Amino acid sequence: MIDGHMHLENGPLTKEYVYEFINEAKKKGLTTIQILDHTHRFVEFKPIYENLRTYEVQDLWLQGKTKFCNSVHEFIDLMKDIQREDHGIEVLYGLEVCYAPEYETFLRKTLAPLELDFVVGAIHSIDGILYDMNFSKELLWNVQDVNSIYQRYYELVMQLVRSALFTQLAHPDQLKLFNYYPTYDLQETYNELAKALVEHHVKAENNTGIHYRYHHEDIGDNKQLLQTFKTYGVSMITASDAHQPSHVGTDIDKIEKETMA
Repeated sequence: MIDGHMHLENGPLTKEYVYEFINEAKKKGLTTIQILDHTHRFVEFKPIYENLRTYEVQDLWLQGKTKFCNSVHEFIDLMKDIQREDHGIEVLYGLEVCYAPEYETFLRKTLAPLELDFVVGAIHSIDGILYDMNFSKELLWNVQDVNSIYQRYYELVMQLVRSALFTQLAHPDQLKLFNYYPTYDLQETYNELAKALVEHHVKAENNTGIHYRYHHEDIGDNKQLLQTFKTYGVSMITASDAHQPSHVGTDIDKIEKETMA
């Protein structure tokens, strides 16, 4: 079993903390784990978050103690040391990059020299407004038309995939986390996304985090999206989106068969 998405962001960049993730993975019977952190941990990526500072609540979020508190090279050096050791499972490392098209040139230049096993692209904001935070309802969901939010989100996802910056797409249907849904059928959108993922050799996550972290009824991707990925032959990877060691591998066993079939 594989857990392709887990974060160190709530702890220190130390071997001891990484070992907690590895040991939990072994207990859960995982054979491969991918450890990453959000780019908002690393000072090198601070410029790509400037578009969020328009709103005071988002600016305050970016001033939190876990934001821009390390260099990405500290993380890479740590993970290289970890990989020199035999842990009994495969340990890979990379980044989850918050993609916004206006920063694509900056991201291309910043990511190019980094030695990473994989690079996960994620959409966490809609034109400068975060959609997945407690304050997102008052900033976005209760202000803008839900159909328009979905349309713009998938436009951004398509740009992410076509950018050729990423090897993996994070939580492709995370917009559902607060149970807001469009009134139109997403099938055509899903078809276009699936074709783009195949064309650009980008893996799609079947991510359980929305289920156990936000209590959404879907354990992973919604059934329509998952079936579309299968129909088009999209390469998929199981992922927990763990933000603490105890969450590593959560519900992976429940989605592994349908993901890898």
